[in-house]
Amino acid sequence: MNSPVEEIKSEKRILLLKYLKKNHSRYETLFSYNEDSIFVLDIEGHVVQSNPTFQQLTGYSHTEVDEKLKLQLLFPIDQINRVFHHFSNAVLGRFPNFDCKIITKIGEIFDLNISFIPISVDDQIVGVWAVGKDITELKRKKEEIRKVEEMQRVLTDNILDVIISTNLQGEIVYVSPSSEYILGYEPNEIINQNVLALVHPDDVKNAYDNRKKVLSSQENGRDSFRIRKKSGEYIWVESLSKPIIAHDTLHVLEIVSVIRDITERKKVEEEAKKREETYRNLVEYSPDAVIIAKDSLILFINETGARLFGAANKREIFNKTLDEMVHPDFHQIAKERELNVMAGHVTEFTEFKLLRLDGSEFVAEVKGIPTIYENQLARHIIIRDITERKKTHELLLNSEKLSVAGQLAAGIAHEVRNPLTAIKGFLQIMETEDNNHKSFFEIIQSEMDRIELILSELLVLAKPHELKFNAVDLITLLENVKTLIDTQAVLNGIQITLNYNIHNLTIHCDQNQLKQVFINLLKNAVEAMPDGGNITIEVKQYGFSMVKIYFKDTGRGMPQEILKRVGEPFFTTKQDGTGLGIMISKQIVENHGGNINIWSDEQGTIIELILPIASERLH
Repeated sequence: MNSPVEEIKSEKRILLLKYLKKNHSRYETLFSYNEDSIFVLDIEGHVVQSNPTFQQLTGYSHTEVDEKLKLQLLFPIDQINRVFHHFSNAVLGRFPNFDCKIITKIGEIFDLNISFIPISVDDQIVGVWAVGKDITELKRKKEEIRKVEEMQRVLTDNILDVIISTNLQGEIVYVSPSSEYILGYEPNEIINQNVLALVHPDDVKNAYDNRKKVLSSQENGRDSFRIRKKSGEYIWVESLSKPIIAHDTLHVLEIVSVIRDITERKKVEEEAKKREETYRNLVEYSPDAVIIAKDSLILFINETGARLFGAANKREIFNKTLDEMVHPDFHQIAKERELNVMAGHVTEFTEFKLLRLDGSEFVAEVKGIPTIYENQLARHIIIRDITERKKTHELLLNSEKLSVAGQLAAGIAHEVRNPLTAIKGFLQIMETEDNNHKSFFEIIQSEMDRIELILSELLVLAKPHELKFNAVDLITLLENVKTLIDTQAVLNGIQITLNYNIHNLTIHCDQNQLKQVFINLLKNAVEAMPDGGNITIEVKQYGFSMVKIYFKDTGRGMPQEILKRVGEPFFTTKQDGTGLGIMISKQIVENHGGNINIWSDEQGTIIELILPIASERLH
């Protein structure tokens, strides 16, 4: 026999089932085709009816539901108390709505939003409608959004970059809390300000143009400029700007910028740039040529180097390789030194024969140092032109030869002159007594005169006469010498021309000695042109204190091996020459504070005399 309570529950269940059967047609469409899960519970929590959506969600068939599926079987253990609490409220006539998890027949768990609706028959609640909306995907999306929002909050609250959002007019509509740490401003202090008001006046145009480009191109932009802190100090920042675009209109709504403090980086870059400029200036203006090379490729050359190799500009050098600039005889040693430097060793200065762009050779000292250039291992090559040093060395050798020649000349002159005087005296006596061999006497006399000439030149070399300097007009002196040589020149089919564009050019000199130099040079030029030609004498002022005199002939010139020896004691190419004329001329010019340079090729010979102007010698 059932208890009174059980009988009441049974009666209510019967009323519920009658209610459902009576209203089946009324709720059929709504019940059967609803996208939400709908199930009916009696007051004991048994499922007495369910729609297809509920059955599909839970995995229970219609038959299984009819076998008195219980409410507690549909929910995880940790959810049952809360579900029954809301169910009890529904049995008492309330309309609870809540989120919970439901467990399927095979153990899958979904999120549901459930509404319990009491079913009342004859003023008593006999059951509960349960309407469940699957919110699993919605919950997942909300959770993802929450995570993203939380991540953004953490980032914007703690990031050391400042995030600023500005509207189309440039007004700040959002700024991250990090602005206080980096710029000193609390976010509310700069909200609604124009972002360009914080930019350094010198950088405003650049920042404005970059912002305008982002708006027009709707693409990200990157820029760097100075921005003012609250303290008034300016710092360098890098700004990465991204336009926020409306999907429906494709118009820019806002610009979000991430601003990073790069002041320290800028300082490091500036210091590195200054060091690089200092290094580059040291290298660029070095008196030595400097080349940076990797393998045979030239990466850099300074102006000194470009001039040394005869280039009009550096680009001409970059079109060459190092192998093309080294004489073939030195390729092997150059390769060995290259490997040595690339292994990290410094090679000392070594004499090399190098080639200019025009193919001419010159001698230089070369040193290699390992270095890093544009983040790659390279060679720092120092090239020191030693042409002048070689010339100086040769001059010292010639000076030494001259000194030895002078001492030798003095000894020879004194030793030869005494017996020559005796021979000449006795010859004069014999000449008065014997007229039968007059031609022999003339030959002997001629040869003795020649010996005396040589001895005189040797004595000049050994002990030059004391110089007597006077103010002399250079042009007049040259015209007088030209007049002396003109007759001999005309007889040899040679024309002498004197060109000058300056007048009243006074020099201090020993007129006779300098005249001797000019005569020697002109005679040599005449002798160099047996078939005739032209001799040009040009006078040009050189700076404020010197004058240059050029003696140019159109003779056959001299080979380089002979040109190198011109001026050596007793070296001559003439049958009756002494080899002392040019050497004595050089000495006379040097005694006047000047010097002589000689150039010669197949087109002729040019001799350059450089002498000081009188006004400078008086100081």
